[in-house]
Amino acid sequence: MNLNRRDFSRLSAMAAMATALPRVDAQNDENAAGRKLRWGIVGLGRISMDHFMPAVAASKTGKLTALVSGHREKAEKQAALYNVPSPSIYSYENYDEIAQNKDIDAVYIALPNSMHAEYTIRAAKAGKHVLCEKPMATSVADCNAMIAACQKHRVKLMIAYRCQYQPQHLKAIELIRSGAIGQVQVIESAFGFPIQPGEWRLNKKMAGGGPLMDVGIYSLNACRYLSGEEPGEIKANASIIDKDGRFNEVEENDGWTMKFPSGILASCTTTYAGDMGGGGYFKVHGAKGWVAMEPAFPYNGMRLMALSSDGPDLDMPDPQKDPAQFTVQADYFADCVWNNREPKTDGQEGLRDMTIISQIYQAAGMRGL
Repeated sequence: MNLNRRDFSRLSAMAAMATALPRVDAQNDENAAGRKLRWGIVGLGRISMDHFMPAVAASKTGKLTALVSGHREKAEKQAALYNVPSPSIYSYENYDEIAQNKDIDAVYIALPNSMHAEYTIRAAKAGKHVLCEKPMATSVADCNAMIAACQKHRVKLMIAYRCQYQPQHLKAIELIRSGAIGQVQVIESAFGFPIQPGEWRLNKKMAGGGPLMDVGIYSLNACRYLSGEEPGEIKANASIIDKDGRFNEVEENDGWTMKFPSGILASCTTTYAGDMGGGGYFKVHGAKGWVAMEPAFPYNGMRLMALSSDGPDLDMPDPQKDPAQFTVQADYFADCVWNNREPKTDGQEGLRDMTIISQIYQAAGMRGL
């Protein structure tokens, strides 16, 4: 599709309306009768308490009805904030008892990476739908086991790739697919931050790896949905520069390149030491222009920009504030559950990323996952 200046201007105007939002019929169908998807939160860390739980409370489709934590006192404080009854507070030891709680429809898994598989599988056996944080797991084998368990027990499994439901990312995909910047040639992306000592993410057993497993996966996943292809040839390097004890178990930096079937080349970097501005970026270079986001991956403040030889600049900042991205994600999952739809970011999506991460580590001379 060839766009002239008028066409590109029209797309720019449409961008402000965020027309690419995913369909959420749940608000119009099931929720018309006041129904709520009842959530159990598994793991009370920063992402659940600071982002996902407030997002569910702000949503039209969700309600917090259960908590799972190894710290009873912390769980009781959170339960008081969200009116969760005391009998619906569980420990990891009695987690399987959620099967008897009819006030839980789905669980949100926000545990360290190595625990995702176990608690997803146990939730599936309990008959609960699962929204699991990324990375999906720490091995390809665990990803396959999670998929198999959810299929066997006929529950939905969605991996929390929130960016794939966010208006600026969806608009970037729309512009690329429409031909607004011509044939894509090269993609570049980076995301990282200086990690503090003592973080569980520096523990290989818990995290599965370093920054690639944590924030590098954003760049990897973005290259896949921006190109619309799966990578073939992969080359990679990993390094440890700082000898301060933080990186005794995991790598400090990762860099990798990917060649896609069409010939598109992608170059990505991630770090647990470099200051990358807090939100990462991507830039897609086409034959007639470019599409970029910077910051691209934070919880708010994303900014989409584009330039085409056929049209004027596009500048589309995200006006929404945290936890809006998590609300959209929760509402979308409710729609999938109520209308028996497979999520766009299902277990297969998580498996694909984990398979590529394994290939990146192997290419960098590190033990495969």
